[in-house]
Amino acid sequence: MHVEQPGRRDAPVVAEGAGVTFVMPVLNERAYLRRAVETVLAQDVAAPTELILALAPSTDGTTELARELAADDRIVLVDNPEADIPIGLNRAIRAGRYPTIVRVDAHSELEPGYTTRALATLDRVRAANVGGVMKADGRTPFQRAVARAYNSPIGLGGGAYHGGTQEGEAESAYLGVMRRDVLDEVGLFDESIRRGEDWELNLRIRRAGYRVWFDPALAVTYWPRESWTRLVRQFSATGRWRGELVRRYGRGNSVRFFAPPALVVILVLSIIVGVLQATGVLSGWWWVAASIAYLPVIAYALLIIGVALGPGGGTGWRDKLWTLAVLPTMHLSWGTGFVIGVVRGAHDTVDTSRLGDRNTPLP
Repeated sequence: MHVEQPGRRDAPVVAEGAGVTFVMPVLNERAYLRRAVETVLAQDVAAPTELILALAPSTDGTTELARELAADDRIVLVDNPEADIPIGLNRAIRAGRYPTIVRVDAHSELEPGYTTRALATLDRVRAANVGGVMKADGRTPFQRAVARAYNSPIGLGGGAYHGGTQEGEAESAYLGVMRRDVLDEVGLFDESIRRGEDWELNLRIRRAGYRVWFDPALAVTYWPRESWTRLVRQFSATGRWRGELVRRYGRGNSVRFFAPPALVVILVLSIIVGVLQATGVLSGWWWVAASIAYLPVIAYALLIIGVALGPGGGTGWRDKLWTLAVLPTMHLSWGTGFVIGVVRGAHDTVDTSRLGDRNTPLP
C-alpha cells in the first residue's frame, strides 16, 4: 500500500484504462519522424491512446509525411506556426483527451513496454512526472561520438537520465510521463522559454509539492545532431537558455550546470596569462605564479584525451578522434552560451540546428 510522504503531495490517481495522450512537437524531421511515430503506436497500452503531432512549418517534407501518417485515426495534427517547442507542446496537450500525457520527440524512439512501465511507476510512487534514461545512439561516426558523449558522465553527466541506475526522486525527467491534472495546476509549459522548458516545468512541479521520479528501467533511444555546425548551434542555444534560467531561478539550478562556463572562464584566463607572458608584461616570479592558470586547462585536456583513448572513446581510431573533438565542442559551446545568457539573457535566441543559418524559428 502506498503511503504519502510527510510534506509531499501525491499526484492524482486516474481510472484504470482512462487513456494516454502522446504529444510530439515536429520540425524538419522527415528522416526520423516515421520511426518515432511507429514506436509510439506500437506501445502496448491497456487503454485508448492518441498521438498529437504539433507541426511547425517544415521545409523538408515533414508536414507531408505527417499528413500521410495521420491516415491512422490515432494521430491528430495541430498547427504550431511559431515553431517554439513549449507552444507546440501546450497546443498538443490542450488538444488531447486523456488524463496522462506522454511527451515524445521526433528524434527519439520509445523502447517496447515503455508506456506500460511508466504508468505502473506513476501509480506505484504517485509521482506527477516519471522519466527514464536517454539512450543516445548514432548512425554515422560523428553522430555515434556525440551519442557517447551524451551517455558519458564526462559529456553531459550529472542528470540521472544520462545513465543513472538508482531509482528515486529527480530534479527533472527526460521527456516525461505526466498527470494532466498536475500540468493544468502548475500552468503547462512556460511559453517564454525556448530551451530548458522541461527542467523549468519540473521545477514548478516540485515546488508545488509533487514528486518527479526517475526510473532507470525506462529507456528512450535518442538520435543526436548529425553535423558539427548543428551540434554547436544546438549547444550554444541550450547554454544561453540555461544562463537565462539562472537569471530567473538562481539557486534552483544545480551546481553541475556551472562546470562548462567555469571551463570557459578558466580557458580565457589562461589565454590572457599567455598573452601577458609572451609580451613581457609578466616576468620573473609573477610569470611563474601566473602559470598556475594553465594547470586546470592541462588537467581538462588530459581528462578528455584519457576518455577518448579509453573504452568510452569507441573502438577504432576514427571513433576516438571524433570523441576527442566532440567533447570539448559540446562543453565550450554550452559554456560560452551560458556565460552570454547570464550576462545578457537569452531574449529571442532559438536552436537553429534543425533549420538554416538564420536565427529564427521559421523557415
